[in-house]
Amino acid sequence: MVAIALVLAACASAGAPRGPATTGTGEGKDLGAVGAPAPGFDSAGGKGGADYSSTDLAARRIVKTGEISIEVPNVSSAMSAVRALALELGGYVGSSQVGTLDQSATLTLRIPAAKFEDAITRLHKISGTVQTETTKEEDVTSAIVDLAARLKNLQASEEQYRLLLAKAVKVEDILAVQSHLDDVQGQIEQLQAQQKELTGLADLATLTVTLVPGAVQQATGKWDPGKTISDAFAALVDGVQGAANGAIWFAIVWLPVLILLAILLWLLRRLLPGLRRRAAKPAELAVTAPPEEG
Repeated sequence: MVAIALVLAACASAGAPRGPATTGTGEGKDLGAVGAPAPGFDSAGGKGGADYSSTDLAARRIVKTGEISIEVPNVSSAMSAVRALALELGGYVGSSQVGTLDQSATLTLRIPAAKFEDAITRLHKISGTVQTETTKEEDVTSAIVDLAARLKNLQASEEQYRLLLAKAVKVEDILAVQSHLDDVQGQIEQLQAQQKELTGLADLATLTVTLVPGAVQQATGKWDPGKTISDAFAALVDGVQGAANGAIWFAIVWLPVLILLAILLWLLRRLLPGLRRRAAKPAELAVTAPPEEG
């Protein structure tokens, strides 16, 4: 039973994503990539080995992406028109980034892939001038078909492991089969997530729309009366605060200093005349004294 489990594990590995498998000698083996056909399966998931060039063009899965930049006279009105366009085409706005009145806005639209060209044509009709436009298409048909083929192989291995697990009796056999079953289930979940992502990208195209304000809106957007009034009021408050701060500094620091200087000057004016008179008296006595007789 364990030997059968090991054989099934080897079969399941053929449908797993690319990764190094460690052998007994320490060498790594390439288990194959998701983008390569599963052994024994063609592009349609069946036997025969037919190449992908035979796939019907109508059945191909194409991932469409695009970016378009439009200069508009009014960003707000243009945003409303783009949102309405996405809803009208059966899509939605995945994300948006909006600035102020005089700044650009970016919207990411998810719309059905069949209406991708129609969306671009409708965007050209929005009031404004298209500045740049880029589109890209990527064929993911082979990747989706290969994922389906690998999932089919892994699901067959999962069913065999479940049958072995139901028949196992020994504990070591149960543990061995359960380990391989868990590994296969993990690979199935991984491939299913990749398949869902690719299918979603192919079903809904991604279109990024950037709305740039025109010269008229930029000129009008630079004058804001409310902001001017606010700035003027803030300047008035700053001026009053500056005058109040100056008065406080004058009262606490400079006024006592000026008072002290005034007292010193007053004292000097009171004392200086007396000092001058005292200095002049000895000189007067020396001039008026009579000469001594011989």
